[in-house]
Amino acid sequence: MLIFDCMNLYDLFVKPYESYDSLQIMLEASGAIFGILSVFFSIKKNIWVYPTGIISTLIYVYLLFNAGLLGDCMINVYYTVMSIYGWILWAKNSEDHVHVEVTWATQKEWIYAALLFILSLALVTFIYYYKPYIDNQFSMEGTSLGLYHLDWANWMDVFTTSIFLVGMWLMAKQRIDNWIFWIIGDIICIPMMIFKGLGITSVQYLVFTIMAILGYVNWKKSFKEKKVQ
Repeated sequence: MLIFDCMNLYDLFVKPYESYDSLQIMLEASGAIFGILSVFFSIKKNIWVYPTGIISTLIYVYLLFNAGLLGDCMINVYYTVMSIYGWILWAKNSEDHVHVEVTWATQKEWIYAALLFILSLALVTFIYYYKPYIDNQFSMEGTSLGLYHLDWANWMDVFTTSIFLVGMWLMAKQRIDNWIFWIIGDIICIPMMIFKGLGITSVQYLVFTIMAILGYVNWKKSFKEKKVQ
């Protein structure tokens, strides 16, 4: 039984990387490390959440572009743009240019969040519809447009991308509610990344889940302490 489990772990976390070169493995590991650092800084309400997060997403932009997965690459470009937006907002709202104060989202912001989620679903679905064309170096030769090529992981990717974008927007607004979206999205991504053969990234999302729970608790505690003052 132990040998069987070890073989499963080998197939999930080692075998997919046998065809990768050392640079690819090093970059994916670096992307995961910077991603974890980004979440750590966000827990601390530290503006360094954005520089480290941008490095992580840009690494994945490079990896996905080289892999020919231009549709997924464009989604990570979208993440990068949202991170720059958040960085600008935090810089404006920080008294010491490093830390920010947090609060709960208003009812109006929840309506905006719902609209952003729907728009993100439409945008990501649109990208996936044209993904065969994009991945074929923007050529229609031998390419059929549509969503026929999507498996369950791709559909989950559409869903989680929209969840994360709402989370990023709420984080940019310094809203405690953002962590709820990160927790949900991270949990979904763990099996999804294993299915995609990205073992290192699946472990990253497990760490993200734990850190997001800590972030929620920490921001909530910080808000209560601020109210007492």
